[in-house]
Amino acid sequence: MKGRDARRGGLLLGPVLQRYFCEYLINQRRLSACTIAAYRDAFKLLLAFLERQFGLKPDDLQLDSIDADSVLAFLDDLERGRHNCARSRNARLAAIRSFFRFATASDPLLLPITQRVLAIPSKRFEREVVDYLQPGQVQALLDAPDMSTRTGFRDRVLVTLMYNTGARVSELAALKVGDLKLAMGGAVHLHGKGRKERSVPLWRESVRLLRDWLKRIPSTLDAPLLPNSRGGHMTRSGIDHRLRVVLELASRKDPALSKLHLSPHTIRHTTAMHLLQSGVDLSVIAMWLGHEDIETTHQYLDADLETKKRALDRLPSPAVRKPRRKSQPRLVEFLRRL
Repeated sequence: MKGRDARRGGLLLGPVLQRYFCEYLINQRRLSACTIAAYRDAFKLLLAFLERQFGLKPDDLQLDSIDADSVLAFLDDLERGRHNCARSRNARLAAIRSFFRFATASDPLLLPITQRVLAIPSKRFEREVVDYLQPGQVQALLDAPDMSTRTGFRDRVLVTLMYNTGARVSELAALKVGDLKLAMGGAVHLHGKGRKERSVPLWRESVRLLRDWLKRIPSTLDAPLLPNSRGGHMTRSGIDHRLRVVLELASRKDPALSKLHLSPHTIRHTTAMHLLQSGVDLSVIAMWLGHEDIETTHQYLDADLETKKRALDRLPSPAVRKPRRKSQPRLVEFLRRL
C-alpha cells in the first residue's frame, strides 16, 4: 500500500461496495439485518483506518487500493488499538473476504490481490468454558421480581421465557403477542438468526404466567410481548439491564449470587446444559437453540462434567501397579531433580 495513488485510473471502491450490499447481501443472499449491520460496521472501521493511517479518502478509494498488507495492518489495529478479541477480528476478516470474492467478478484483474487477501488465515483462539447456572440459582432469579408491579411482572415473564426457550436476546426483544400459541400445550415462535424461525414448547407454568401477562398489555397481535416503559420493544441493552436488576434483587436474599457474572447468554447456556443433563439428545438441543451446525452444540457436551462423571462411574477403574524404580545414570538423575 506504500506510495499508492488512490486517484489513478481504476475501478472505484464505492459503487462496487454499494452493489455488494444492496444487490448481493440483501437481494441475492437475503441475509438478516443483524448480519448486514455486522458487515457494514466492518467496512466503516476499515475505511476509517485507511483514511487515518494512509490519508486515503473513502470516496477516492479504488478497489486495488486495498491489498493484503493493508488488510493485515487493519486487523492488527483492531487487536492492538481497539483491543478486539480474536473472534471479533475473524468476523471482520470474513466480511472483507466475502467482499473481495464479489468484487473480483467486477474486475478480474483483482484476482492476484483477492488471492492474497483470501490467504490471510483466521486467528485461532481458545474457546471459553461454558458458564451456566445451577437450578437453585435460576429459581432465585425467577422469584426475585416483585410481581405486584407491572415492571416486576414483566421481569418475571422475561426471565421465564429466557430459561424456558433458551432464546437469544435479539429473539426475545423481537417477540410479539402473535408469536405466542397458548392453546394445545403452548409454544412460542422465535425469529432467529439468518431469518431462520423455530417454535419452542412452553411449560404449563409458563403458559399460566403468560396468560396472566396478556391481561396487562395490549392484546393486538403486533404488540410487543415484552414492552418497555414507552410501549415499544425492549432493546438488547434494556434486557441486559433488567437482568442485572433481577440479579441485584436476588442477591439481597442470597449474597452469594452477587458474585455471578450474568448475561442473557448465560441463561441460554443454562437452558442447554439443563436439557443435556436431563437426558435430552444433542440434536434436539441444537433444534431448540436454533443452531445451524450441531458442532456448535457440542460445546455443552464438552462442558458437562456431571454427565462425564456418571459415565466414568459405570466404567470399572483398572488396577494400577506401582512400577519398580530403575536406577538412573547420575547425570539423568541430576536433571530429573532440577
